[in-house]
Amino acid sequence: MRFIHGIKIGGLQQKIFNLMLIFIALLVGIYSTVGVVQQKYLSRTVEEASGEQQASIRTVSEKTMESAVSASMTKTTALQAYIADDLFGDVRTDVMTLQSIAAQLFSHAGSVAPREAFPPDKNNDGKASVQMQHEPGVDPSSSYPLGIAANMSETMLSMFENTDRLSSCFVATPDGCILYVDDRAGSYFDENGNVYDFDVRGRGWYRQATEAGGLIFTGVESDAFTGISGLVCAAPVYVDGELAAVVGADIFLTAIDEYVRTTASYGGFVCVVNENGQVLFSPNSEGIFKPELTENAPDLRGIGNAELAEFITAALSGRTGLHTVTADGTEYYMAGAPMPTLGWTVISVIDRAAVNQPTVEMLKSYDEINENALSSYRGNSRGATIGLVIVTAAVFVLAAVGALAVASRVVKPIEHMTRRIGALSSEDSVFEMEKIYKTNDEIEILAETFASASAKARDYIKQITEITAEKERIGTELSLAKRIQADMLPNTYPAFPDRAEFDIYATMDPAREVGGDFYDYFLIDDDHLCMLIADVSGKGVPAALFMMASRIILSGYAKQGRTPADILEQTNETICQNNPEEMFVTVWLGILEISTGKLTAANAGHEYPVIMHPDGDFELLKDKHGFVIGGMSGMKYTDYELSLEPGSRVFLYTDGVPEAADPEKTPFGTSRMLAALNSRKDASPERMLGGVREAVDGFVRDAEQFDDLTMLGLEYKGGNR
Repeated sequence: MRFIHGIKIGGLQQKIFNLMLIFIALLVGIYSTVGVVQQKYLSRTVEEASGEQQASIRTVSEKTMESAVSASMTKTTALQAYIADDLFGDVRTDVMTLQSIAAQLFSHAGSVAPREAFPPDKNNDGKASVQMQHEPGVDPSSSYPLGIAANMSETMLSMFENTDRLSSCFVATPDGCILYVDDRAGSYFDENGNVYDFDVRGRGWYRQATEAGGLIFTGVESDAFTGISGLVCAAPVYVDGELAAVVGADIFLTAIDEYVRTTASYGGFVCVVNENGQVLFSPNSEGIFKPELTENAPDLRGIGNAELAEFITAALSGRTGLHTVTADGTEYYMAGAPMPTLGWTVISVIDRAAVNQPTVEMLKSYDEINENALSSYRGNSRGATIGLVIVTAAVFVLAAVGALAVASRVVKPIEHMTRRIGALSSEDSVFEMEKIYKTNDEIEILAETFASASAKARDYIKQITEITAEKERIGTELSLAKRIQADMLPNTYPAFPDRAEFDIYATMDPAREVGGDFYDYFLIDDDHLCMLIADVSGKGVPAALFMMASRIILSGYAKQGRTPADILEQTNETICQNNPEEMFVTVWLGILEISTGKLTAANAGHEYPVIMHPDGDFELLKDKHGFVIGGMSGMKYTDYELSLEPGSRVFLYTDGVPEAADPEKTPFGTSRMLAALNSRKDASPERMLGGVREAVDGFVRDAEQFDDLTMLGLEYKGGNR
């Protein structure tokens, strides 16, 4: 093909014109042939371009969908696990509170008057009430432990009425009696109107708690009287090494079961698996994910599916990210997140085919549009060819001119379209309408089809990009919140460079982006140093906000020159006046008289402090615990005094230190903590805390940190320095 004086010689357009002139008698046949050739050429062009765009759309769409599903499922699963685990964490706290109160009562039983306890009353059915049952052959009227436990009636009634997470709370005595609070009094009578006997010491929770010697959660089982599925959190109470009682709370799991059932949607659902690999909750009524009671459910790790067993094991240990697992003959996307309190895990499941269904539907629609456009072109092309043959036979000149015009009009847009489609790439994946395609015929329809499909693909990718940017923004804001929280706590060392009488150092490492632990220290005046450490119930942003408010209130009262007990009492009243979320905080607060070494302190449900006197070892100081701050108004707290000598050291910590667990869920414990401290008895506070942290890290290895880890150390050097 060449150009002479601007005139193109050769090419499809020239060939059509020459054939018109040479074979005028065969014009109809020639143009019919040309029409067929053009249609095949256009069809091939459309098919090739369609195939390339389909491959590009499928690749980009599937990758984008998988990335979006991965981020969404992982975050959503972790949030669902956190919300579910938070319920059991709150119940654990409730039972520990009952344990603490019962321990106080039975430790001072000689100064507490026994109270009478009454059996269930049908008239109380449907409302919260305190009631008593016993084993066959036991006379509750002569049970001294039951009379002592009855002093907890108001406390248990208040706990039950002020929460929706408990179905009952109770105190069981070693002589076969039980005092409990619930709203189901009518379910404890047989058909003759007699109250059922209760095999107290034969119940699973009683045996498990006494055998474990500490707080336990039972497996899922049916309630003895209502048949509703639930579990029990229980803990023994010991006085002078003897079992005094077993306290606990029932949790009906109806709410969790109903929530899990609502998650069933097209191709997806959420299920809960316990530490034994058994499905406890699921909306499925068939298959391996069908829920069963603990005693009947199979272990998913032992049903012969190695891929599923590996995933379940990983999900019980930590957050898994997105995995592809084949189960029940279906390929699924799965993501898991653990519930640390019970050792369970929440698993989100979605059919992989359902995730990719939008891509399939989009490609199907794309094919239909292309096929319709091509069919329309073929039909109209045949009519145009016949009309052109008639005109050419009547007027040769006009037919020749018309042939040139039609050839140019048809060939040039197609050639341009072919080049544009061939130039598309992953960076430039948008086909747009241009003036050359405005032909008012099938070519314009085809170009509009390409442009419409391309615009839809572009908008889809833009939406995914915006969603990803929003998630990155949330992550950035959480990181900023973590820095702000850290900056609010004292973090400049040495803390008091002009005071040689003492040295102090503290650290706080949150388990999540932000935490609920905090510490503080400041000079009330030249001779008094206030120091405190605290642990807010819960984790994450709510705990961090509650922590900030609690720290401000505590420091405000402390700077007024009050005693530690008075500071805690005033803080408790302030928080209880406006605490609709019923959060609470444990606090240890001490005021050191620098000149004499006298340390006055009070404890609101916090961990025991650790003290080391000169030439001695670090030892736990089992001080008297008051009730947690924010738990109940009107609480009183008790001051106690310690005498620090030059060289004495004080170590304070939150429960994140002794409860840090290794991959086998074994806690670090206070014994290992004391051993780490005693290995560096002469160390500065900074090295003292560093030694404990090294011991914790070496013990837990690569296990996930599930609680905030906060420590404070003080070395008293003497008031005459």
